[in-house]
Amino acid sequence: DVQLQASGGGLVQTGGSLRLSCAASGLRSDDVAIGWFRQAPGKEREGVACFSSSDGSAYYAGSVKGRFTASGDMDKKTFYLQMNSLKPDDTAVYYCAADQRYKHCYPGMDYWGKGTQVTVSS
Repeated sequence: DVQLQASGGGLVQTGGSLRLSCAASGLRSDDVAIGWFRQAPGKEREGVACFSSSDGSAYYAGSVKGRFTASGDMDKKTFYLQMNSLKPDDTAVYYCAADQRYKHCYPGMDYWGKGTQVTVSS
């Protein structure tokens, strides 16, 4: 089974930056979609970014587009979410997820990391 470990969360002020990492093990090929999701207290989980290792493409939710960048290092089997110009509304637990069957991002992806807390103070 694929296992994911998200890390890199922390406390930053408005306008600051963080880079989240998602270390993957058990991938059966280099073709994978990595989704980034977040969940704030009392709110449902939302997708924020999707990275496809097949062609290096990435997609973003409108709320983060222009501020967040998803990427991957296939040699290290590690994926990243660079978050810039952070806002208090970005405060949430962030999760990475993987799909190798359909190679798409969606809420029911098969494999999920534990999550890492991001807190942005005003």
